[in-house]
Amino acid sequence: MIQTQEHENLHVAIIMDGNGRWATSRGLPRVAGHRAGVAAARRVVERAPDVGIGRLTLYAFSSDNWRRPDSEVRSIFWLLRAFLRLETQRMCERGVHLQVIGRRDRLEAAVLREIERAEMATANGSRLDLRVAIDYSSRHAIALAAVGAALLLQGAPSAESPGNLLARDLMVDGSDVDLLIRTGGEMRLSDFLLWESAYAELLFTDRMWPEFNEADLDAALKDFRHRQRRFGALPTPSLPNSECAAKVCSPAPCYRSV
Repeated sequence: MIQTQEHENLHVAIIMDGNGRWATSRGLPRVAGHRAGVAAARRVVERAPDVGIGRLTLYAFSSDNWRRPDSEVRSIFWLLRAFLRLETQRMCERGVHLQVIGRRDRLEAAVLREIERAEMATANGSRLDLRVAIDYSSRHAIALAAVGAALLLQGAPSAESPGNLLARDLMVDGSDVDLLIRTGGEMRLSDFLLWESAYAELLFTDRMWPEFNEADLDAALKDFRHRQRRFGALPTPSLPNSECAAKVCSPAPCYRSV
């Protein structure tokens, strides 16, 4: 039986998929799905600190999403601005620190102002680090970090390996993803946190994002906590309590990392 243990300060990432399909299946315009998706995001953000999540990264708008119809893109950013205006004070009260990741050079000035205002207002939040990925492409981020690492290595000798430089430049104050959830029934990463998710546990659900609620998050974490994460090592079986107390080695072989 897989041993479980309590996890705290987890980094959970969510690909919030299924808004448009949820709306279409109900005969509603796709924007209605995005509006319902904002409500789902609010539920998850408020629940996260209570269930051991210290960092939550939400995939709100990928760089590939610019291919969608202009009307839908405008609706998404209108909802983003509305969310930031309405929720910033509540995030402050609940100790949420907001950081938007992704490109900013293609965002409208009004959107940038709302983002910067919300980031500044929530800068002292210490209960939950909330990262929202907007105009985000993991491949683009990795490419930029690789170029930066190459330039630094050419400019002056460094004791840091290219891999360490890449991790530093790409992740900044980031952390490895512990659990990555994708809603909507699709099973792919879609260019999201590819570097940070190297050893993430993956969970795919058919639940459309607008329907995702606190119970779904709790169930995902319960599943995660029953998984065995080895990070390339071999599993170490637990000894019975009596043997542990007496510090007696069992006849079973001990497993070590390789």
